[in-house]
This record gives sequence, C-alpha cells and structure tokens, in this order.
Amino acid sequence: MTADEGAALKRLIVIAAVLCVGCTRPSIPDWEEANPIVPIPEPPLGITSSFAELAEPPTPERVRLGRWLFYDTRLSADGSISCATCHRPEHGFSEPTAVSTGIGGRTGRRKAPSFVNQAWTLYPVFFWDGRAASLEEQALGPVQNPIEMGNTLDGMLVNLSRIAGYARYFEEAFGTPQITADRVAKSIADYERTRLSGNSPWDRWRAGDQGAVSDRVKQGHELFFGKAACNQCHLGQNFTDSSFHNLGVGWDPDAKEFRDWGRYDVTGQDGDRGAFKTPTLREVTTRAPYMHDGSIATLREVVEYYDRGGDPNPWLDPKMKPLRLTEADIDALVALIEALEGEGHQDSPPAAFPR
Repeated sequence: MTADEGAALKRLIVIAAVLCVGCTRPSIPDWEEANPIVPIPEPPLGITSSFAELAEPPTPERVRLGRWLFYDTRLSADGSISCATCHRPEHGFSEPTAVSTGIGGRTGRRKAPSFVNQAWTLYPVFFWDGRAASLEEQALGPVQNPIEMGNTLDGMLVNLSRIAGYARYFEEAFGTPQITADRVAKSIADYERTRLSGNSPWDRWRAGDQGAVSDRVKQGHELFFGKAACNQCHLGQNFTDSSFHNLGVGWDPDAKEFRDWGRYDVTGQDGDRGAFKTPTLREVTTRAPYMHDGSIATLREVVEYYDRGGDPNPWLDPKMKPLRLTEADIDALVALIEALEGEGHQDSPPAAFPR
C-alpha cells in the first residue's frame, strides 16, 4: 500500500467513525431543544440586587422546568389556561385588558399584575391585595381559583403525572422524579424571579450617559422626585414601595363604598379599605389599561388622576393631594415613565412541551 493509499484509508476510517457516532447518539426531544438549560441571568443595569442575596437562589434546572410549567395549559382543569394566559411576556407579564379572563371565559374583577424584578421586594407580599406571602404561594393561587385556572392542586398533580416526559425534569431540578405542588410552585417562582427589567434609557442616563434621554425626560425626573413626589410610593430600583394605598380608584360616591375593598378583605383593618399594592413602573408602558381594575386607559390619564388628588373617600391615602401640574409637567412625567422601558424580561412560550 502506498503512502497516499494509506492516508486515504485513514480518512475513510475517521469519516466512518464520525458517522457511527452520529448514528448512535441519542436524539434530543423537541421540547428540550425548545427549552434548553441556560445560565441564570445577571441583573441588568439599574438592578443592584443579586440572586446570591436570596435564601435559596434559582437554579437553571428549576428555571427551565418552571418555564415549561408557566406556559403549560395542562395545569388548568380543562387544558385551556396557563399562567401566561394573563401574565403575558409581551405586556411586561401583565395583560392588555382591564381584567383577566379565565376558564370558560369567566372574567375576574382585577387586572393581572406584573411580576418583573419580584425576586427582590421591599415588602414581600403578592397580588394586588397582598394575600400571598411568597412567589411560590402566588404561583398556586390561580391554579385553584374557580374563575382563573379552575383546578385543584390534586387535579393539577394528576394532570402532570399523566405526562411521562415531565418526571425526568423534576428529578433534574429536585433530585427525585416526584411531582408535588411545592415543587411546581418553586419551579414557576424561580422562572418568575429571572424575569428582570433594567438597562432602560433612564438607567443608562443615571449611569452617566447624558445622551440616553431627552431634556423632557430629565425634567420629568426632577418632577418625579420633587414637585410631584411620585417617589413617595414609587421608589427604589423597581419603583414601588410594595405597600398598599387607597387612591380612590373604584370608589362609588353614590353607594359610598368600593366595588372592590382590596387589602381590607385580607386584613380586616379599617385603614386598608380600598387600598391596593403599588405596582412597579418598569415596563408599565406595555401594560395599559391601568390600575387594579384597568379603569384608566392611558399613562397620561393616570398622571392626570394623581394631579387632581384621586377620588375623595373616607379612607383616601393622605399622600394623595392635588399636584397643580402644568400640561408640560404632565408631558414630562409621562416621558420619564416611558424611559423606564428596559430589557431582560422578554420571553415567549416554548415551542414544545414534555409529552
């Protein structure tokens, strides 16, 4: 055999070996390709907290499992509703409607709130009325609500246990393939914790990029932290005090009562009548209409509502006072809020789910 023939033979052996490896390599399920394990994201500019601060930071395995579960309609009683039905990523994980619509077309009385940057909160309670003490507790609430996902925890677990493909991912995330409500909640909550918003034009400006925003936005900043005093409640890196305030929204002056009593229904304390949790202003431009009941159509109308001091009622928050803003002031405040639209939270449903 000549040297050239020997080299050609070696090349054929290498090619055959490669083809053999390709033939014997196990195939990857399409749902895994649609939802691979990815590293936990770094918080974007403007978010100074880190996942290491949490008692139990999210893991890539739990986040991947939680992403499937968040978008999987099979958690609901009839397979029609997922968490993402109301918490839509393209709307800052809120929705473009005044109130939520759940199983069988049933409508609630509140709009789904956003959970961006909720890994870190000043006051860790969730829902508009604060009835959940953790993201895990919040995650299971809609599953059991008869007008949302219309299921029970046992019913949800039966549905998931019938999906053979899920067991390996529960084992990957938790060490054993057992599917429990706590594990479902932990996975969804960890996915939600990785939905971050930052590196907005406002963040870049505050970091030193003077050209990141317009002069109108800078004027809005001065008003926000000055004359308008918006930062009394919209404060910190997520622009919320995570607390509860009565703004007068939903007050019926004829009946002299609220259509929804808000925090009061949870605490029974008189001072909580008509009070609702302060929402984050990050990604708020994607979440119209506004307020807990979606009763205000535009950001400008929201600012005008605050400008007139809200709707008077016996429990109105003392911070709600007429602001006497000019039209230019209102324009500037709206421009500032628009400059808080950032990045890091964006997502879309996986193209395939475990079967």
